[in-house]
Amino acid sequence: MALEINESNYDELVMQSDKPAVLDFWAEWCGPCRMIGPIIEEMANEFGDKAVIGKVDVDSSPAIAGKFGIRNIPTVLFIKGGEVVDKQVGAVPKAALVAKLEALL
Repeated sequence: MALEINESNYDELVMQSDKPAVLDFWAEWCGPCRMIGPIIEEMANEFGDKAVIGKVDVDSSPAIAGKFGIRNIPTVLFIKGGEVVDKQVGAVPKAALVAKLEALL
C-alpha cells in the first residue's frame, strides 16, 4: 500500500530515505487522480521494498505541494537523494511510470 505522505512525515520518509521516492500529488475531487491512484497502489506492492511509494493530498499538505511548485494534478515526482530527478504531469499508463522508476533503481 502506498504511504500517506504529509508535512509531519515527509522529511523522515522521503528526504532521509536511501531509496528513490515516487510521490503522487493528488486530491479527492480530481478525476484523473482517481485513474492514477490504483497504478500507484500497484507500484507500491511491486516496488515497496526498493522505493518509497507515496501519495500527497494537495489539500491537506499544501506546504509540500508548494515546495515543489505543484500547479496541476495528478503530478508524480521521482525523487532521488532529495532531488527531483523526473516528473510526470497528468494521467499516463502504468508502463510510463514504471519505466521512470526503474531508471532510478
